[in-house]
Amino acid sequence: MKIAFYGSSLVSSYWNGAATYYRGLLSDLARRGHRIAFYEPDAFDRQKHRDIDPPDWAESRVYPATEEAVRKVIAEAASAEVVVKASGVGVFDDVLLAGLIAASRPEAMRVFWDVDAPATLAELRRSPDHPLHRAMASLDVVFTYGGGPPVIAGYESFGARRCVPIYNGLDPKTHFPVPPEERFAADLAFLGNRLPDRERRVEAFFLDPAARLAHRRFLIGGNGWEDKAMPPNVRHIGHVYTREHNAFNTSPLAVLNIARDSMADIGFSPATRVFEAAGAGGCLITDAWEGIEHFLEPNVEVLVARDGADVAEHLRSLTPERARTIGDAARARVLAEHTYTLRGAQVDAILAEVAAEKRQRSAA
Repeated sequence: MKIAFYGSSLVSSYWNGAATYYRGLLSDLARRGHRIAFYEPDAFDRQKHRDIDPPDWAESRVYPATEEAVRKVIAEAASAEVVVKASGVGVFDDVLLAGLIAASRPEAMRVFWDVDAPATLAELRRSPDHPLHRAMASLDVVFTYGGGPPVIAGYESFGARRCVPIYNGLDPKTHFPVPPEERFAADLAFLGNRLPDRERRVEAFFLDPAARLAHRRFLIGGNGWEDKAMPPNVRHIGHVYTREHNAFNTSPLAVLNIARDSMADIGFSPATRVFEAAGAGGCLITDAWEGIEHFLEPNVEVLVARDGADVAEHLRSLTPERARTIGDAARARVLAEHTYTLRGAQVDAILAEVAAEKRQRSAA
């Protein structure tokens, strides 16, 4: 099938946590014979911070962040068999949503792919005039970055014909164990951009244990932390490119995952960092959220912390030998159950089902 995918960015992870997710899923769909064109705006300096060159498995279409350019790329949806509008493109989202539904052929599949379902559902509850309310009846399926049963129920309550969580995963060709690098050496490392609904949890789960363990080394990567007050044993290194993630995950004694407020509240939403760290064989400590055991087994494949005191206690008791054992177990689990090959197979099967259902409705 020819897939026209309108998202934030495929070639840059700069202020764009969905990049790894898009790459893993879409590259697998391409291997299954789908032809993919990925449309992304030239916005937020992402094109100046590319992690990858345009891949050979997708046509990369970068367009100016203007309404005229958006109208032109919308028109190209008419040639696709599957039209995907992702959440969080960042510019002209509402124009894209309405335009793509209008431009796509009646027989084409219309997909909304939500990479921040908790936030979107909250907006739908607050805003009866949200454009997605008007679009829902025209959508054949809603895919979500995560969220599990609460997200499925939420979307169905707003009239979604079908909602399926497609979780993050591991691409073992891009995320794997590498030798440690001194520039990423630390007792605990955290990678994440500074966002309003994450900052409080970063203070609780990262900065608080750093203050408790003044003799240990802490490392934080990501955008926006430059002017944040931090304990003297915390080192900030700014944006970490995707090509550097393996070393970032293998060099510290442990790496930390911190969910945003909305993701933690709804549960069943493992971040890309969870699978990247596990794929590299890193020892992962995560904040507690509902559903973690569906992805990694606590105390065997991942360490779970309820607060900063728990994080500090994990670090106090963690030896390099146990860290390696946990990291190895996590890697084995994600290779067996959480690869993008498995996620791609899931999406491929659903697209085939939806296509068959549309043909049946047309013939009736």
